[in-house]
Amino acid sequence: MSNSFHRLPDQLRPHLRLVFVGTAASTRSAELGHYYAHPGNRFWRAIHEAGITPRRYQPSEFASLIELGIGFTDLSKSGAGMDHQIAAETIDVPGFRAKMVKYRPRTIAFTSKKAASLFYGRPSSGIVLGRQPTESGFPHVFVLASPSGTASGSWTLAPWQDLAQWINSAYDG
Repeated sequence: MSNSFHRLPDQLRPHLRLVFVGTAASTRSAELGHYYAHPGNRFWRAIHEAGITPRRYQPSEFASLIELGIGFTDLSKSGAGMDHQIAAETIDVPGFRAKMVKYRPRTIAFTSKKAASLFYGRPSSGIVLGRQPTESGFPHVFVLASPSGTASGSWTLAPWQDLAQWINSAYDG
């Protein structure tokens, strides 16, 4: 199945401290091959302001975050666009789960309630932001406010700050 988009490669390796998980690449990210590439997306500013990264990175530098123990993936590796444009059949929760079991990151963070709702199989309205109940044998899970410019009305940095505090304290000592 080929199309005009360059898909975003997973940025994963064993035992990362954090993996960010989106629903799918935005059209802009798919075209450029960089995660969270749309200029209106708050992702790169948020991870710096929250204290997850030591400086503000550019989307083109996403691969270098692996050196900080930070990886990236999406629930759909073949779809692209806004969440409501992603075809349900391209969402691969079992495949995502298998990757997390294989690579065993300490923490995963869904970058929207939509991504978390697809993972948990329940409506977005039933998803709360922040740290989720722990599932045995699976990484710790956080749900973050969507950094997408289209989700401005529900933006809050607070869960991103909670995530930063969690991953930074989890690695002290």
